[in-house]
Amino acid sequence: MNMIDAGAAEDAVLWQAVQQDDRTAFRTLFDRYGGSLFHTANYTLRDKEASETIVHDIFLNLWTGRHTLDIRHFRQYILTAARYHVYKALKSRKALNLLHGTAGDMEPISPLTVNGGEAKVAEQSMRDSLRQQLNALPKRCREIFLMSREQHLSNQEIAERLNISKRSVENQITYALQHLRVHLKHYSLIALLWWGI
Repeated sequence: MNMIDAGAAEDAVLWQAVQQDDRTAFRTLFDRYGGSLFHTANYTLRDKEASETIVHDIFLNLWTGRHTLDIRHFRQYILTAARYHVYKALKSRKALNLLHGTAGDMEPISPLTVNGGEAKVAEQSMRDSLRQQLNALPKRCREIFLMSREQHLSNQEIAERLNISKRSVENQITYALQHLRVHLKHYSLIALLWWGI
């Protein structure tokens, strides 16, 4: 790199050099973040090969898109990319594991933090799947579940409104939750946060 100490250079300076086809700068960024991205992905996926592929794909996309990518905060960008790739891997194999932590100084990965259009697509997909599975529930079961989750009524309040026992309400909610858990495995974290599933 011309006039730049790669080891001490800030990410923004290194990325600008990468955009000028500087392979040394690119290698520095890879050395700086590749290991952490791998450990973060592997912490969630427990799959070394898949985690290595994710890191490879992220940096391959960076290199091939170096002339067109507008990256203002490099670390944030690759963290988001890692989150998205891990989310896709979890979704594709319909993993049941929730994302619980972080490796090193990296932030925990969460499907909810995928940025921009990707987040909107993922959110809409989740909403569509959730609505489809809610519609598959028996009418009374769906009604009780929505009163609980959307209107935030207690089981006792639902029982009084529908003139049924509190136990019946609890049974219907339990049935709905079991149904959704089975059919929304790949959205488990989102469902958990939004619906208490």
